[in-house]
Amino acid sequence: METHGKSETLPFFCLFQVDNPVSVLTQEMSKQFLQSKNEGDKYKFFMKATQLEQMKEDYSYIMETKERTKEQINQGEERLTELKRQCLEKEERFQSIAGLSTMKTNLEYLKHEMAWAVVNEIEKQLNAIRDNIKIGEDRAARLDRKMEEQQVRLNEAENKYKDIQDKLEKISQETNARAPECMALKADVTAKKRAYNEAEVLYNRSLNEYKALKKDDEQLCKRIEELKKSTDQSLEPERLERQKKISWLKERIKALHDQENSVNQEIEQFQQAIEKDKEEYARIKREELDVKHTLNYNQIQLKELKDSKTDRLKRFGPHVPALLEAIDDAYRRGHFTYKPVGPLGACIHLRDPEHALAIESCLKGLLQAYCCHNHADERVLQTLMKRFYSPGTSRPQILVSEFRNEMYDVRHRAAYHPEFPTVLTALEIDNAVVANSLIDMRGIETVLLIKNNSVARAVMQSQKPPKNCREAFTADGDQVFAGRYYSSENTRPKFLTRDVDSEISDLENEVENKKAQIVNLQQHLSALEKDIKRNEEFLRRCQLHYKELKMKIRKNTSEIRELENIEEHQSVDIATLEDEAQENKSKMKMVEKNMEQQKENMEYLKSLKIVAENKYEAIKLKINQLSELADPLKDELNLADSEVDNQKRGKRHYEDKQKEHLDTLNKKKRELDMKEKELEEKTSQARQICPERIEVKKSASILDKEINRLRQKIQAEHASHGDREEIMRQYQEARETYLDLDNKVRTLRRFIKLLEEIMTHRYKTYQQFRRCLTLRCKLYFDNLLSQRAYCGKMNFDHKNETLTISVQPGEGNKAAFNDMRALSGGERSFSTVCFILSLWSIAESPFRCLDEFDVYMDMVNRRIAMDMILKMADSQRFRQFILLTPQSMSSLPSSKLIRILRMSDPERGQTTLPFRPVTQGEEDDQS
Repeated sequence: METHGKSETLPFFCLFQVDNPVSVLTQEMSKQFLQSKNEGDKYKFFMKATQLEQMKEDYSYIMETKERTKEQINQGEERLTELKRQCLEKEERFQSIAGLSTMKTNLEYLKHEMAWAVVNEIEKQLNAIRDNIKIGEDRAARLDRKMEEQQVRLNEAENKYKDIQDKLEKISQETNARAPECMALKADVTAKKRAYNEAEVLYNRSLNEYKALKKDDEQLCKRIEELKKSTDQSLEPERLERQKKISWLKERIKALHDQENSVNQEIEQFQQAIEKDKEEYARIKREELDVKHTLNYNQIQLKELKDSKTDRLKRFGPHVPALLEAIDDAYRRGHFTYKPVGPLGACIHLRDPEHALAIESCLKGLLQAYCCHNHADERVLQTLMKRFYSPGTSRPQILVSEFRNEMYDVRHRAAYHPEFPTVLTALEIDNAVVANSLIDMRGIETVLLIKNNSVARAVMQSQKPPKNCREAFTADGDQVFAGRYYSSENTRPKFLTRDVDSEISDLENEVENKKAQIVNLQQHLSALEKDIKRNEEFLRRCQLHYKELKMKIRKNTSEIRELENIEEHQSVDIATLEDEAQENKSKMKMVEKNMEQQKENMEYLKSLKIVAENKYEAIKLKINQLSELADPLKDELNLADSEVDNQKRGKRHYEDKQKEHLDTLNKKKRELDMKEKELEEKTSQARQICPERIEVKKSASILDKEINRLRQKIQAEHASHGDREEIMRQYQEARETYLDLDNKVRTLRRFIKLLEEIMTHRYKTYQQFRRCLTLRCKLYFDNLLSQRAYCGKMNFDHKNETLTISVQPGEGNKAAFNDMRALSGGERSFSTVCFILSLWSIAESPFRCLDEFDVYMDMVNRRIAMDMILKMADSQRFRQFILLTPQSMSSLPSSKLIRILRMSDPERGQTTLPFRPVTQGEEDDQS
């Protein structure tokens, strides 16, 4: 390059990018590039060499400028809004000067409207009061009808109570009247039974006597016949033998009788033992059933308690949470007039936990009840309950009563005791509907809570009960009246307990105890069964033994009689025996006749006994039927008593409501009279202001605000009326400022929109240009490496901004691709030259400068690299190539396009460089 002056050289060098590696690549920069481990640095090197980095920075700068412009537009819009408001204020102020007279006219008209608006509002208030009075009178009529209906229900309940009481008294009188007759018939039956038994004994005795006489007669006849036939007188030895045998048989019979008595005692003992074991077995069996029933109940209650540990509502039933969700959903859909309240037990809280069982015993099923505002809501709730409670199962009670926001005033009828609270005062009830329902249905203001049983008896029964107190409940749940006392069946609270964990623990212990008790009872039953079977076996053996003894005794007795009946002396007088036989027959006739009389008497007594027994059973059955009729009547009497109390409370409730309503109605009527007087006064004042009535649509409060605002405007206009030109000037300036800023904001919006479209297009073009440069660089790199029989690969990742270069020095696929740092110095330098030449091919620069590019190359690589550079320089003569190398360039061919500048060798002993200032003349000569 030849230059002819400094003025020509300086502008040209100002366009030369010295820091661009495509223009000037020093040895140090090349080394850093080749030794860099970071693929992102290689990518940045490529971007900087191709000037894509500058394009990217320019694009980022433009986008930042666009965002700042958007912020300026937003600020301008805010400023524009403020200017518009100021402009409108100025315009309004300007127009208000011109319309001052109009405002005064409007003010007068507004005053006329104001006067009649007040009259209209009073008339509306009068109409509303009249409507309220009419509604109140209708409600009073409804209350009167309800009072009459309540009185009718009260009379019906009292009549029903009286009828049931009369029936009970009648049954009691009839039972008492039949009691003496029953006792007399029982005594008569006993006497008849005794007479019949005596007659039966006499008859049996005569029958036995007749049988014995008959047998004796047969034996006498037999002996007579034997005597007649017998003629042998040598029977003395046989007689002695018979007497000896008879003695032995009598001894044997006596021993058998002793054994019989002993066995009979054993039989009685075994029978008593069996009977006792059977009674014990039946008792244990009943106790086992009771324990199983209690265990089943405790297990159900334990499950409910465990479920209620996470959800308190499950104490009142497993379906309650789902039912409440259905109620909420139906209420949101508008199916209820007022949302039902319940269960009532979930809406109350105890002040003293020790009262839990007493309050549960008092309220009972009301704890699970729900309250509805009217019967329409009740029907909807019944429909919802059908989803969760199957037919045949008990459902919660539904109470229908008009909802009120205030609790009843029960101070005049509530029970009071200085030591003991009522159920109402022992509860914390936030919802007035719940409190009113419990007052209506159970009269909780009249029920005392007394923890100690004996104290409760003393307060309610030993003395006059406290005023207005109907009943009391103890901590054990017992119910105490003035003349009655009922024990509670429950031992622990189910719904109102607070310490659920303790209840669960107690129930679990109780369940385990019940299971252990059942096991013990079953073991006891098994032992009793074994004892019964063993004793029955012993009894059977004893009975068999007893029968055997009886048979032996009868056999021996028969043998004795046979031996005694044998004629011992054949010389006995046959005539004597015949006389004895005849006498025996006459006795038999007498006994037979007596026996028939006794049989007739026995049959007669038996008929008398049966008649007496039938009479006794009939009267006994009648008394039992009367008792069976009395039991349900007693329950009905208690229910009727409760119903009478409920109807009385309902009547008192409606009386209080009627009194309260009449007071409110009278107050409304007095208010109506006052409003009518006020209307006359306001109408007279309005006619004075405006004689003709005006149709007014606005309210008095709105008109009053408009009058005040108009007065303030008129006063403000009066204050600023003398500076009219200044107001006009300010209005014009504000309007011009607003329009100018509005125009600028619109222009900037259009510019931003256009800029976004241009930048979108340019960014797409930039991406396309980057892809083209990347592809060209890869192609040039592969082409240059192939001249040395190398293979290479360049991978660009524009998303992660990384560049991976790998070179394979070898033939074909015989060698694997290696990272450039794994190559030798010459191979790295050659690869660097190929990469730089690739960048030269895709980048535009007037200079190409390489520093010590061939330091680590061998002669072959150096020659190939120089040939490649010279070939590229020859094809690009419009660019200047500067190559710095410590190697000899003598091998280069001579050409007018190649200029070699060789620096002299430095002196080895020199310590400083021989630099001196250069003058302007010398500088020009060197040029």
